[in-house]
Amino acid sequence: MKNNNLTQYSIAELIKQKKTFTGILVGFAIIMLSASAILLFLILKHKNLALVATIPCLFVTLLPVAIRLNQINTEIKSRK
Repeated sequence: MKNNNLTQYSIAELIKQKKTFTGILVGFAIIMLSASAILLFLILKHKNLALVATIPCLFVTLLPVAIRLNQINTEIKSRK
């Protein structure tokens, strides 16, 4: 995997990446919330409680984007 060192980017590029990752995170969060609501409805309708474990797993997929966004925010703050 390519090492993306944030120190090589300018502040303008970091802000652009921050906006991009924020949009991605918000978009996927909305999709995940709607998928969770649909899944919860199906769980209650069919009384299949084994599917409850899949709901937290949906949000685990957002962690890499959230971690990268946190790294970008830290780099921006360290330069100001």
